[in-house]
Amino acid sequence: MSSPAVPSVLFVCVHNAGRSQMAAAFLTSLGGERVEVRSAGSAPADTVNPAVVEALAEVGIDISAEVPKVLTVEAVQACDLVITMGCGDACPYFPGKRYLDWKLDDPAGQGVDAVRPIRDQIEQRIRGLLAELGIEAAA
Repeated sequence: MSSPAVPSVLFVCVHNAGRSQMAAAFLTSLGGERVEVRSAGSAPADTVNPAVVEALAEVGIDISAEVPKVLTVEAVQACDLVITMGCGDACPYFPGKRYLDWKLDDPAGQGVDAVRPIRDQIEQRIRGLLAELGIEAAA
C-alpha cells in the first residue's frame, strides 16, 4: 500500500542564506514529514547568514549545518509550490506549478536584532501555509 503524496515546497531567494533558509527551517520544524521542503538560490552565498542561524537558535531551530544550495530546474520541477522571498529572483516557470512571492526584508548584513522580526513574519506565514495545506503545525 503506497502512502499518499506529501506536498512539496521550494523556497527561493538569491543567496539562499537568509529568508529561504528560515522559511525552510520553520516548515520542516512545524510540518515534519507531512511536507517535503527544499530551498535554493540563484546565486548562493558561501554560508548561511550567522545572524539568521542565531535568530533561529533562539526559537529552538538549529540550522548551523545548513549550506546555501543552487537553484536548479529539477528542483522547481519536483515541487508543487514555489515561494520566492521578495527578491525579484528569476525562477524557472513551469505551467501548472503554483508560485507565491513573499515580500520580506532582506536580513543580509543585518544583526540578530534586525533578523528577529523577519524570522517572526516568516514563522507566521509558514503557519498560515500549513493551515492552507491542511497540515496541523507541530507543537
